[in-house]
Amino acid sequence: MRVLGLSSGTSYDGIDAALVDFEADGDTLTARLMATSLSPYTERTRAAIQAALPPNQVDLGAVCRLDTWIGQEFAEAAAAYAETGPELVCSHGQTLYHWVDNGQTRGTLQLGQPAWIAERTGLPVIADVRARDVAAGGQGAPLVAILDYLLLSGRPDAGALNIGGIANLTVPGRGLAYDTGPGNALIDAVARQATGRAYDEDGELARSGRVLPGLLGDLLQDPYYARRPPKSTGKELFHPGYLGTVEADPTDLLATVTELTAVTIAAEIAEHGLATVVVSGGGVRNGYLMERLTEVAQPAVLTTSAALGVPAESKEALLFALIGWLTAHGLAGSIATCTGARTASVLGSVTGPLEPRTATMPARLIVQP
Repeated sequence: MRVLGLSSGTSYDGIDAALVDFEADGDTLTARLMATSLSPYTERTRAAIQAALPPNQVDLGAVCRLDTWIGQEFAEAAAAYAETGPELVCSHGQTLYHWVDNGQTRGTLQLGQPAWIAERTGLPVIADVRARDVAAGGQGAPLVAILDYLLLSGRPDAGALNIGGIANLTVPGRGLAYDTGPGNALIDAVARQATGRAYDEDGELARSGRVLPGLLGDLLQDPYYARRPPKSTGKELFHPGYLGTVEADPTDLLATVTELTAVTIAAEIAEHGLATVVVSGGGVRNGYLMERLTEVAQPAVLTTSAALGVPAESKEALLFALIGWLTAHGLAGSIATCTGARTASVLGSVTGPLEPRTATMPARLIVQP
């Protein structure tokens, strides 16, 4: 079965797509990555997303426009694969709000109306993939745990780390997956406010600054880090106004928030005694962040998901292709111990006709280029 996975993460730089050809053989699922791509958002849509994210306030008209514009841009990204034979699309959409109250997720909102994708492609579309887990008492995140469990099957001392706007860690050996805290979110926010750039390219500005120990110590006091998993967070907490009105050289601020990301991730790696950590996400492209993380996470050895056949920048799109395959076969795409749900759930709602299929729940996943 060929499934097209579509995703846009908390950095909202564009739409990641992965066309995956799945073949099941007993308890092994083989995924062949046929094509991947990134379709940048139009400036109109990107600006509207930025204006709608916390701590900004928006009206329902803005929400309606965003749901339409994002859906239309996801539809165009999907239409580019028309000649390559996808049978199903699984779209994560764009997270605009993740409602967490006293550690419990009460709701989550991903925009990008799937009807636009179904109409543009003529294919069934699975979307709204987090809501069922939230309804079952879970965090609705991180859903990547199902992919990490299958990729790391038989490796109890290994974990998987994804560094997007928020960083999340999967520890299959302990049945855990959770958000560790900020990934690129604060780094990007400081870069944008101080320089007008969308991000600190390769971490060069942070490299030229110095860590401010007092500020770093204050940031580490955030109660989120002391909470026990399962837990999740987002830009509702780690938003552009998070640092307040700190007066400091921009390069020092960037060095400090980069260090915050590195040390909070490293603390969780150490907590679980992981020997190897497979890293993916946009943070892999930040050379300075990876240097600091490699240093402070010792003795754990860091490698990238490319070693498992998964391009770091395409992992989330592959994840949603996998969730689409699981849902099409009536199989759960969540892991209850990771999200904190009462039970594992078949994820998403379907727009358009979907032919029911059956399969055995895979125990491992092999990814082929």
